[in-house]
Amino acid sequence: MDSVIGVDIGTQSTKAVLVAADGTILAQASRAYAPDTPRPNWAEQHADMWLGAVEACLAEVAAAAGGVKAVCISSLYGGSGIPVDAGMRPLHPCLIWMDRRAEAQVARVKAEVDLERLGRITGNGVDSYHGFTKMLWLRDERPDVWDRTALFLPPNAYVIHRLTGEVAVDHSSAGNIGGVYDVERRAWSREMLDLLGIPARMMPERLVAPTDAVGGLTAEAAARLGLAEGTPVIAGGVDAAVATYAAGVTEPGHHVAMIGTSMCWGYVAPTADAAHGLIAMPYVVGRDLYVFGGAATAGASVSWYREQFCQAEVAEGRATGRDPHAILEEAAASVAPGADGVAFLPYLMGERSPVWDGRASGAFVGLNLFHTRAHLYRAVLEGVTLALRHNMEAGAKGSAALEPRLVVVGGAARSDLWMQIIADVTGYPVWTIRENVEAALGAARMAALGVGLVAREDRDSWITLVERAAPDPARRARYDALFAVYAGLYPALRDSMHALAELRGPVG
Repeated sequence: MDSVIGVDIGTQSTKAVLVAADGTILAQASRAYAPDTPRPNWAEQHADMWLGAVEACLAEVAAAAGGVKAVCISSLYGGSGIPVDAGMRPLHPCLIWMDRRAEAQVARVKAEVDLERLGRITGNGVDSYHGFTKMLWLRDERPDVWDRTALFLPPNAYVIHRLTGEVAVDHSSAGNIGGVYDVERRAWSREMLDLLGIPARMMPERLVAPTDAVGGLTAEAAARLGLAEGTPVIAGGVDAAVATYAAGVTEPGHHVAMIGTSMCWGYVAPTADAAHGLIAMPYVVGRDLYVFGGAATAGASVSWYREQFCQAEVAEGRATGRDPHAILEEAAASVAPGADGVAFLPYLMGERSPVWDGRASGAFVGLNLFHTRAHLYRAVLEGVTLALRHNMEAGAKGSAALEPRLVVVGGAARSDLWMQIIADVTGYPVWTIRENVEAALGAARMAALGVGLVAREDRDSWITLVERAAPDPARRARYDALFAVYAGLYPALRDSMHALAELRGPVG
Protein backbone atom coordinates (compact mmCIF):
# COMPACT_ATOMS: atom_id res chain seq x y z
CA MET A 1 0.00 0.00 0.00
CA ASP A 2 1.37 3.40 -0.98
CA SER A 3 1.82 5.73 1.99
CA VAL A 4 3.47 8.96 3.07
CA ILE A 5 4.80 10.33 6.36
CA GLY A 6 4.12 13.81 7.68
CA VAL A 7 6.23 15.23 10.49
CA ASP A 8 5.62 18.42 12.45
CA ILE A 9 8.34 19.88 14.69
CA GLY A 10 6.47 21.82 17.35
CA THR A 11 7.50 24.00 20.27
CA GLN A 12 6.63 21.34 22.86
CA SER A 13 6.67 18.12 20.85
CA THR A 14 7.38 16.55 17.48
CA LYS A 15 4.69 14.41 15.88
CA ALA A 16 4.72 12.05 12.93
CA VAL A 17 1.83 10.41 11.13
CA LEU A 18 1.86 7.62 8.55
CA VAL A 19 -1.00 8.04 6.07
CA ALA A 20 -2.22 5.89 3.18
CA ALA A 21 -2.83 7.52 -0.17
CA ASP A 22 -6.58 7.53 0.52
CA GLY A 23 -6.10 9.51 3.75
CA THR A 24 -6.33 6.61 6.19
CA ILE A 25 -4.09 7.18 9.22
CA LEU A 26 -1.99 4.06 9.74
CA ALA A 27 0.33 5.02 12.61
CA GLN A 28 1.32 7.98 14.79
CA ALA A 29 4.24 8.85 17.05
CA SER A 30 5.29 11.79 19.20
CA ARG A 31 8.17 12.98 21.38
CA ALA A 32 7.82 15.73 23.98
CA TYR A 33 10.28 18.40 25.12
CA ALA A 34 10.20 22.06 26.13
CA PRO A 35 11.84 25.34 25.12
CA ASP A 36 14.61 26.77 27.26
CA THR A 37 13.78 30.12 28.86
CA PRO A 38 17.05 31.20 30.53
CA ARG A 39 15.90 34.79 31.10
CA PRO A 40 12.57 36.66 31.05
CA ASN A 41 11.26 36.90 27.47
CA TRP A 42 14.00 34.60 26.13
CA ALA A 43 13.06 31.33 24.45
CA GLU A 44 15.43 29.06 22.56
CA GLN A 45 15.76 25.45 21.46
CA HIS A 46 18.59 23.21 20.30
CA ALA A 47 18.72 21.93 16.74
CA ASP A 48 19.87 18.44 17.61
CA MET A 49 17.01 18.01 20.10
CA TRP A 50 14.65 18.54 17.16
CA LEU A 51 16.65 16.18 14.96
CA GLY A 52 16.58 13.45 17.60
CA ALA A 53 12.82 13.81 18.05
CA VAL A 54 12.19 13.71 14.29
CA GLU A 55 14.32 10.61 13.78
CA ALA A 56 12.70 8.81 16.73
CA CYS A 57 9.21 9.56 15.40
CA LEU A 58 10.11 8.62 11.83
CA ALA A 59 11.63 5.32 12.92
CA GLU A 60 8.57 4.49 15.02
CA VAL A 61 6.00 5.05 12.27
CA ALA A 62 8.27 3.55 9.61
CA ALA A 63 8.13 0.26 11.51
CA ALA A 64 4.43 0.07 10.56
CA ALA A 65 4.99 1.22 6.98
CA GLY A 66 5.18 -0.37 3.61
CA GLY A 67 5.75 1.52 0.38
CA VAL A 68 6.51 4.98 1.82
CA LYS A 69 6.65 7.28 -1.20
CA ALA A 70 7.70 10.51 0.53
CA VAL A 71 8.32 12.27 3.83
CA CYS A 72 7.43 15.92 4.50
CA ILE A 73 8.63 17.97 7.48
CA SER A 74 6.91 21.09 8.78
CA SER A 75 8.07 23.04 11.80
CA LEU A 76 7.44 25.80 14.26
CA TYR A 77 8.47 29.27 13.15
CA GLY A 78 12.16 29.14 13.94
CA GLY A 79 12.69 32.88 14.45
CA SER A 80 16.35 33.55 13.77
CA GLY A 81 16.83 30.09 12.39
CA ILE A 82 19.77 27.92 13.40
CA PRO A 83 23.15 29.57 12.79
CA VAL A 84 25.41 26.91 11.31
CA ASP A 85 29.09 27.02 10.34
CA ALA A 86 30.63 26.01 7.03
CA GLY A 87 30.47 22.38 8.14
CA MET A 88 26.72 22.74 8.88
CA ARG A 89 27.32 22.43 12.62
CA PRO A 90 24.96 24.45 14.88
CA LEU A 91 26.73 27.35 16.60
CA HIS A 92 24.00 28.57 18.96
CA PRO A 93 20.49 27.60 20.08
CA CYS A 94 17.73 28.75 17.75
CA LEU A 95 15.96 31.92 18.96
CA ILE A 96 12.40 30.72 18.33
CA TRP A 97 9.24 32.72 17.57
CA MET A 98 8.49 33.16 21.30
CA ASP A 99 11.80 34.90 22.04
CA ARG A 100 11.56 38.68 22.55
CA ARG A 101 15.16 39.62 23.43
CA ALA A 102 15.74 41.78 20.32
CA GLU A 103 13.91 44.90 21.53
CA ALA A 104 16.98 47.16 21.16
CA GLN A 105 17.44 45.95 17.59
CA VAL A 106 13.78 46.70 16.85
CA ALA A 107 14.19 50.26 18.11
CA ARG A 108 17.26 50.77 15.94
CA VAL A 109 15.56 49.41 12.80
CA LYS A 110 12.56 51.66 13.39
CA ALA A 111 14.88 54.66 13.72
CA GLU A 112 17.10 53.90 10.72
CA VAL A 113 15.03 52.07 8.09
CA ASP A 114 12.17 53.30 5.87
CA LEU A 115 9.39 51.22 7.43
CA GLU A 116 6.90 51.94 4.67
CA ARG A 117 9.39 50.62 2.12
CA LEU A 118 10.13 47.57 4.28
CA GLY A 119 6.40 46.86 4.55
CA ARG A 120 5.85 47.15 0.80
CA ILE A 121 8.67 44.72 0.03
CA THR A 122 8.18 42.16 2.78
CA GLY A 123 4.47 42.44 3.62
CA ASN A 124 5.47 42.68 7.29
CA GLY A 125 6.41 45.15 9.97
CA VAL A 126 9.19 45.29 12.56
CA ASP A 127 8.99 43.46 15.87
CA SER A 128 11.17 41.21 17.99
CA TYR A 129 8.90 38.35 16.90
CA HIS A 130 10.44 38.47 13.43
CA GLY A 131 13.51 36.41 12.71
CA PHE A 132 15.54 39.19 11.12
CA THR A 133 15.58 41.17 14.37
CA LYS A 134 16.78 38.07 16.22
CA MET A 135 19.58 37.70 13.66
CA LEU A 136 20.60 41.28 14.43
CA TRP A 137 20.67 40.42 18.16
CA LEU A 138 23.10 37.60 17.44
CA ARG A 139 25.21 40.00 15.39
CA ASP A 140 25.30 42.55 18.20
CA GLU A 141 25.45 40.31 21.26
CA ARG A 142 27.17 37.14 20.01
CA PRO A 143 29.81 38.41 17.55
CA ASP A 144 31.81 35.19 17.93
CA VAL A 145 28.79 33.24 16.65
CA TRP A 146 28.07 35.79 13.93
CA ASP A 147 31.61 35.69 12.59
CA ARG A 148 31.47 31.91 12.18
CA THR A 149 27.92 31.74 10.78
CA ALA A 150 27.75 30.45 7.22
CA LEU A 151 23.94 30.11 7.01
CA PHE A 152 20.76 30.56 9.01
CA LEU A 153 18.49 27.52 8.58
CA PRO A 154 14.84 27.17 9.69
CA PRO A 155 14.22 24.06 11.83
CA ASN A 156 12.71 21.97 9.04
CA ALA A 157 15.49 22.95 6.61
CA TYR A 158 18.18 21.93 9.11
CA VAL A 159 16.57 18.54 9.76
CA ILE A 160 16.04 17.94 6.04
CA HIS A 161 19.70 18.72 5.42
CA ARG A 162 20.71 16.13 8.01
CA LEU A 163 18.47 13.56 6.31
CA THR A 164 19.33 14.32 2.67
CA GLY A 165 22.57 16.30 2.57
CA GLU A 166 20.76 19.04 0.62
CA VAL A 167 20.21 22.66 1.67
CA ALA A 168 17.02 24.49 0.73
CA VAL A 169 14.45 26.74 2.42
CA ASP A 170 10.75 26.64 1.62
CA HIS A 171 9.09 29.93 0.72
CA SER A 172 6.73 29.97 3.71
CA SER A 173 9.62 29.70 6.18
CA ALA A 174 11.63 32.29 4.25
CA GLY A 175 8.73 34.74 4.17
CA ASN A 176 8.03 34.35 7.89
CA ILE A 177 11.53 35.64 8.71
CA GLY A 178 10.14 39.04 7.85
CA GLY A 179 12.32 41.96 6.77
CA VAL A 180 14.67 40.13 4.36
CA TYR A 181 12.19 38.41 1.99
CA ASP A 182 10.39 40.01 -0.99
CA VAL A 183 6.86 38.56 -1.01
CA GLU A 184 6.07 39.68 -4.54
CA ARG A 185 9.29 38.43 -6.13
CA ARG A 186 9.45 35.36 -3.87
CA ALA A 187 13.14 35.88 -3.29
CA TRP A 188 15.51 37.29 -0.71
CA SER A 189 15.49 41.08 -0.79
CA ARG A 190 19.06 42.23 -1.42
CA GLU A 191 17.93 45.80 -0.76
CA MET A 192 16.67 44.99 2.74
CA LEU A 193 19.58 42.68 3.55
CA ASP A 194 22.01 45.48 2.72
CA LEU A 195 20.02 48.08 4.70
CA LEU A 196 19.84 45.81 7.74
CA GLY A 197 23.48 44.74 7.59
CA ILE A 198 22.80 41.03 7.11
CA PRO A 199 25.15 39.46 4.53
CA ALA A 200 23.22 37.88 1.66
CA ARG A 201 25.57 34.88 1.86
CA MET A 202 23.91 33.90 5.17
CA MET A 203 20.60 33.27 3.39
CA PRO A 204 20.45 29.83 1.72
CA GLU A 205 20.55 30.31 -2.04
CA ARG A 206 18.04 27.61 -2.90
CA LEU A 207 14.39 28.54 -2.24
CA VAL A 208 11.72 25.95 -3.06
CA ALA A 209 7.96 25.53 -2.98
CA PRO A 210 6.75 23.80 0.21
CA THR A 211 5.58 20.81 -1.87
CA ASP A 212 8.91 20.43 -3.72
CA ALA A 213 11.31 17.59 -2.94
CA VAL A 214 14.55 18.90 -1.46
CA GLY A 215 16.37 15.60 -1.94
CA GLY A 216 16.27 11.91 -1.12
CA LEU A 217 17.19 10.15 2.11
CA THR A 218 20.87 9.33 2.29
CA ALA A 219 21.90 5.71 2.75
CA GLU A 220 22.92 6.43 6.35
CA ALA A 221 19.66 8.21 7.24
CA ALA A 222 17.56 5.56 5.52
CA ALA A 223 19.28 2.79 7.49
CA ARG A 224 18.70 4.61 10.80
CA LEU A 225 15.03 5.20 10.02
CA GLY A 226 14.06 1.94 8.37
CA LEU A 227 13.08 3.62 5.11
CA ALA A 228 14.34 3.21 1.57
CA GLU A 229 17.40 5.12 0.43
CA GLY A 230 16.39 7.94 -1.90
CA THR A 231 12.89 8.38 -0.43
CA PRO A 232 11.95 11.97 -1.39
CA VAL A 233 11.88 14.48 1.46
CA ILE A 234 9.42 17.31 0.78
CA ALA A 235 10.32 20.81 1.97
CA GLY A 236 7.26 21.48 4.16
CA GLY A 237 6.60 24.85 5.76
CA VAL A 238 5.64 26.81 8.86
CA ASP A 239 3.32 24.77 11.08
CA ALA A 240 0.46 27.29 11.29
CA ALA A 241 0.11 27.39 7.51
CA VAL A 242 0.51 23.62 7.23
CA ALA A 243 -2.19 23.08 9.89
CA THR A 244 -4.41 25.49 7.95
CA TYR A 245 -3.88 23.36 4.85
CA ALA A 246 -4.71 20.26 6.90
CA ALA A 247 -8.10 21.86 7.59
CA GLY A 248 -8.80 21.94 3.85
CA VAL A 249 -8.08 25.62 3.24
CA THR A 250 -7.17 26.33 -0.36
CA GLU A 251 -9.25 29.37 -1.35
CA PRO A 252 -9.27 33.07 -0.35
CA GLY A 253 -11.63 33.76 2.54
CA HIS A 254 -11.22 30.40 4.25
CA HIS A 255 -9.86 30.96 7.76
CA VAL A 256 -8.51 28.78 10.56
CA ALA A 257 -7.38 29.34 14.15
CA MET A 258 -4.52 27.15 15.32
CA ILE A 259 -4.44 27.18 19.12
CA GLY A 260 -1.53 25.31 20.59
CA THR A 261 1.33 26.78 22.60
CA SER A 262 0.60 30.03 20.76
CA MET A 263 -2.42 31.10 18.72
CA CYS A 264 -2.38 31.83 14.99
CA TRP A 265 -5.50 32.89 13.13
CA GLY A 266 -5.05 33.15 9.39
CA TYR A 267 -6.62 33.13 5.98
CA VAL A 268 -5.54 32.78 2.37
CA ALA A 269 -5.35 36.00 0.37
CA PRO A 270 -3.72 37.28 -2.83
CA THR A 271 -2.03 40.23 -1.09
CA ALA A 272 -0.31 41.09 2.19
CA ASP A 273 -1.92 43.06 5.02
CA ALA A 274 0.94 44.80 6.86
CA ALA A 275 -1.13 48.00 7.24
CA HIS A 276 -3.47 46.29 9.72
CA GLY A 277 -0.75 44.72 11.83
CA LEU A 278 -0.91 41.18 10.47
CA ILE A 279 1.86 38.92 9.18
CA ALA A 280 2.19 37.63 5.62
CA MET A 281 4.14 34.82 4.00
CA PRO A 282 3.65 32.54 0.99
CA TYR A 283 1.02 29.87 1.56
CA VAL A 284 2.10 26.24 1.44
CA VAL A 285 0.14 25.48 -1.75
CA GLY A 286 -0.55 27.68 -4.75
CA ARG A 287 0.57 31.28 -5.27
CA ASP A 288 -1.54 33.04 -2.63
CA LEU A 289 -0.28 34.34 0.70
CA TYR A 290 -1.07 33.15 4.20
CA VAL A 291 -2.04 36.26 6.18
CA PHE A 292 -2.28 35.77 9.91
CA GLY A 293 -2.20 37.27 13.36
CA GLY A 294 -1.40 35.61 16.61
CA ALA A 295 -1.08 35.62 20.36
CA ALA A 296 2.34 34.71 21.74
CA THR A 297 0.94 32.54 24.53
CA ALA A 298 -2.34 30.63 24.20
CA GLY A 299 -2.06 27.05 25.40
CA ALA A 300 1.11 28.25 27.14
CA SER A 301 -1.06 30.59 29.26
CA VAL A 302 -3.30 27.68 30.23
CA SER A 303 -0.31 25.46 31.11
CA TRP A 304 1.30 28.28 33.10
CA TYR A 305 -1.87 28.83 35.13
CA ARG A 306 -2.31 25.13 35.85
CA GLU A 307 1.32 24.59 36.83
CA GLN A 308 1.64 27.67 39.02
CA PHE A 309 -1.74 27.84 40.77
CA CYS A 310 -3.61 24.54 40.46
CA GLN A 311 -1.65 22.06 42.55
CA ALA A 312 -4.90 20.86 44.15
CA GLU A 313 -6.35 19.88 40.78
CA VAL A 314 -3.06 18.30 39.71
CA ALA A 315 -3.01 16.22 42.92
CA GLU A 316 -6.65 15.24 42.42
CA GLY A 317 -5.81 14.18 38.86
CA ARG A 318 -3.00 11.95 40.07
CA ALA A 319 -5.26 10.38 42.71
CA THR A 320 -8.20 9.77 40.38
CA GLY A 321 -6.49 9.26 37.04
CA ARG A 322 -8.24 12.31 35.56
CA ASP A 323 -6.68 15.07 33.47
CA PRO A 324 -6.29 18.19 35.66
CA HIS A 325 -7.55 20.27 32.75
CA ALA A 326 -10.81 18.27 32.77
CA ILE A 327 -11.21 18.98 36.48
CA LEU A 328 -10.59 22.69 35.95
CA GLU A 329 -12.88 22.79 32.94
CA GLU A 330 -15.71 21.18 34.86
CA ALA A 331 -15.49 23.88 37.53
CA ALA A 332 -15.05 26.70 35.01
CA ALA A 333 -18.10 25.59 33.03
CA SER A 334 -20.28 26.56 35.99
CA VAL A 335 -18.89 30.12 36.00
CA ALA A 336 -20.85 32.74 34.08
CA PRO A 337 -19.47 34.10 30.78
CA GLY A 338 -17.15 36.95 31.59
CA ALA A 339 -15.79 35.09 34.65
CA ASP A 340 -17.90 37.26 36.97
CA GLY A 341 -15.99 40.39 36.06
CA VAL A 342 -12.42 39.12 35.61
CA ALA A 343 -10.47 39.84 32.43
CA PHE A 344 -7.12 38.26 31.54
CA LEU A 345 -4.51 39.72 29.19
CA PRO A 346 -2.51 36.74 27.83
CA TYR A 347 0.68 38.71 27.21
CA LEU A 348 3.02 36.38 29.08
CA MET A 349 5.85 36.69 26.53
CA GLY A 350 5.07 40.16 25.22
CA GLU A 351 2.42 40.16 22.51
CA ARG A 352 2.28 39.79 18.78
CA SER A 353 -0.49 41.17 16.57
CA PRO A 354 -2.24 43.52 16.63
CA VAL A 355 -0.50 44.88 19.77
CA TRP A 356 3.12 44.29 18.68
CA ASP A 357 4.76 45.01 22.01
CA GLY A 358 7.58 42.83 23.31
CA ARG A 359 7.32 44.55 26.72
CA ALA A 360 3.59 43.94 27.17
CA SER A 361 2.83 41.68 30.11
CA GLY A 362 0.03 39.48 31.38
CA ALA A 363 -2.61 40.71 33.82
CA PHE A 364 -5.73 39.66 35.66
CA VAL A 365 -8.01 42.69 36.05
CA GLY A 366 -11.14 42.84 38.20
CA LEU A 367 -10.11 40.46 40.98
CA ASN A 368 -12.30 40.19 44.08
CA LEU A 369 -12.25 38.01 47.20
CA PHE A 370 -15.27 36.29 45.69
CA HIS A 371 -13.24 34.85 42.80
CA THR A 372 -11.88 31.29 42.75
CA ARG A 373 -9.39 29.33 40.67
CA ALA A 374 -12.30 28.30 38.45
CA HIS A 375 -13.07 31.97 37.71
CA LEU A 376 -9.46 32.63 36.81
CA TYR A 377 -9.18 29.50 34.69
CA ARG A 378 -12.22 30.57 32.71
CA ALA A 379 -10.75 34.08 32.43
CA VAL A 380 -7.58 32.60 30.91
CA LEU A 381 -9.58 30.71 28.26
CA GLU A 382 -11.61 33.84 27.57
CA GLY A 383 -8.53 36.08 27.45
CA VAL A 384 -6.87 33.98 24.76
CA THR A 385 -10.16 33.94 22.84
CA LEU A 386 -10.50 37.71 23.11
CA ALA A 387 -6.98 37.96 21.66
CA LEU A 388 -8.23 35.75 18.80
CA ARG A 389 -11.14 38.14 18.20
CA HIS A 390 -8.73 41.11 18.35
CA ASN A 391 -6.79 39.58 15.45
CA MET A 392 -9.91 38.64 13.53
CA GLU A 393 -11.19 42.21 13.73
CA ALA A 394 -7.84 43.50 12.44
CA GLY A 395 -7.94 40.95 9.63
CA ALA A 396 -11.50 41.84 8.65
CA LYS A 397 -10.29 45.32 7.71
CA GLY A 398 -8.14 43.97 4.92
CA SER A 399 -9.44 40.55 3.92
CA ALA A 400 -11.94 39.35 1.41
CA ALA A 401 -15.23 38.14 2.88
CA LEU A 402 -14.53 35.39 5.40
CA GLU A 403 -16.23 32.01 5.23
CA PRO A 404 -19.14 31.94 7.73
CA ARG A 405 -17.54 29.34 9.96
CA LEU A 406 -14.27 29.14 11.91
CA VAL A 407 -12.18 25.97 11.88
CA VAL A 408 -10.09 25.48 15.03
CA VAL A 409 -7.11 23.13 15.15
CA GLY A 410 -4.56 22.39 17.86
CA GLY A 411 -4.71 21.22 21.46
CA ALA A 412 -7.49 23.65 22.37
CA ALA A 413 -9.86 21.63 20.18
CA ARG A 414 -9.94 18.94 22.86
CA SER A 415 -11.87 21.30 25.16
CA ASP A 416 -15.63 21.50 24.65
CA LEU A 417 -15.82 24.52 26.95
CA TRP A 418 -13.17 26.41 25.01
CA MET A 419 -14.85 25.65 21.69
CA GLN A 420 -18.10 27.11 23.02
CA ILE A 421 -16.30 30.20 24.34
CA ILE A 422 -14.71 30.71 20.91
CA ALA A 423 -18.09 30.49 19.19
CA ASP A 424 -19.67 32.93 21.64
CA VAL A 425 -16.78 35.44 21.56
CA THR A 426 -16.27 35.47 17.77
CA GLY A 427 -19.85 34.92 16.64
CA TYR A 428 -18.76 32.12 14.28
CA PRO A 429 -19.87 28.48 14.41
CA VAL A 430 -16.79 26.46 15.36
CA TRP A 431 -15.69 23.33 13.52
CA THR A 432 -12.74 21.05 14.25
CA ILE A 433 -10.89 18.21 12.50
CA ARG A 434 -11.95 14.79 13.73
CA GLU A 435 -8.57 13.27 12.90
CA ASN A 436 -6.84 15.50 15.53
CA VAL A 437 -3.32 15.48 14.01
CA GLU A 438 -3.37 18.91 12.32
CA ALA A 439 0.05 20.06 11.07
CA ALA A 440 1.48 16.53 10.83
CA LEU A 441 -1.50 15.51 8.70
CA GLY A 442 -1.05 18.64 6.57
CA ALA A 443 2.59 17.71 6.07
CA ALA A 444 1.57 14.18 5.05
CA ARG A 445 -0.86 15.60 2.50
CA MET A 446 1.87 17.88 1.17
CA ALA A 447 4.10 14.81 0.80
CA ALA A 448 1.37 13.05 -1.17
CA LEU A 449 0.83 16.15 -3.30
CA GLY A 450 4.55 16.53 -3.90
CA VAL A 451 4.92 13.05 -5.39
CA GLY A 452 1.61 13.02 -7.25
CA LEU A 453 -0.38 10.61 -5.07
CA VAL A 454 -3.16 13.19 -4.68
CA ALA A 455 -4.30 16.34 -6.46
CA ARG A 456 -4.66 19.70 -4.74
CA GLU A 457 -8.45 19.59 -4.83
CA ASP A 458 -8.74 15.98 -3.53
CA ARG A 459 -9.10 16.71 0.18
CA ASP A 460 -12.44 15.27 1.27
CA SER A 461 -11.12 11.80 2.06
CA TRP A 462 -8.25 13.17 4.14
CA ILE A 463 -10.17 15.17 6.73
CA THR A 464 -13.54 15.13 8.44
CA LEU A 465 -14.73 18.48 9.76
CA VAL A 466 -17.23 18.29 12.62
CA GLU A 467 -19.28 21.12 14.08
CA ARG A 468 -18.47 21.64 17.75
CA ALA A 469 -20.27 24.80 18.89
CA ALA A 470 -22.69 27.47 17.70
CA PRO A 471 -22.76 31.01 19.12
CA ASP A 472 -25.44 31.81 21.69
CA PRO A 473 -26.91 35.35 21.27
CA ALA A 474 -27.11 36.13 24.99
CA ARG A 475 -23.55 35.00 25.68
CA ARG A 476 -22.41 36.81 22.55
CA ALA A 477 -23.84 40.07 23.91
CA ARG A 478 -22.00 39.58 27.20
CA TYR A 479 -18.75 38.95 25.37
CA ASP A 480 -19.24 42.00 23.16
CA ALA A 481 -19.24 44.09 26.34
CA LEU A 482 -16.20 42.21 27.69
CA PHE A 483 -14.29 42.69 24.43
CA ALA A 484 -14.81 46.45 24.62
CA VAL A 485 -13.17 46.37 28.06
CA TYR A 486 -10.41 44.02 26.89
CA ALA A 487 -9.51 46.21 23.91
CA GLY A 488 -9.10 49.22 26.20
CA LEU A 489 -6.96 47.53 28.84
CA TYR A 490 -3.69 47.34 26.93
CA PRO A 491 -3.61 51.06 26.00
CA ALA A 492 -4.50 51.95 29.60
CA LEU A 493 -1.82 49.67 31.11
CA ARG A 494 0.96 49.97 28.52
CA ASP A 495 3.12 52.51 30.37
CA SER A 496 2.83 50.55 33.60
CA MET A 497 3.71 47.32 31.79
CA HIS A 498 6.83 48.93 30.35
CA ALA A 499 7.85 50.36 33.74
CA LEU A 500 7.44 46.95 35.38
CA ALA A 501 9.50 45.34 32.62
CA GLU A 502 12.38 47.60 33.65
CA LEU A 503 12.19 46.22 37.19
CA ARG A 504 12.73 42.58 36.23
CA GLY A 505 15.88 40.87 37.42
CA PRO A 506 18.15 41.19 40.45
CA VAL A 507 18.97 44.45 42.22
CA GLY A 508 22.49 45.81 41.66
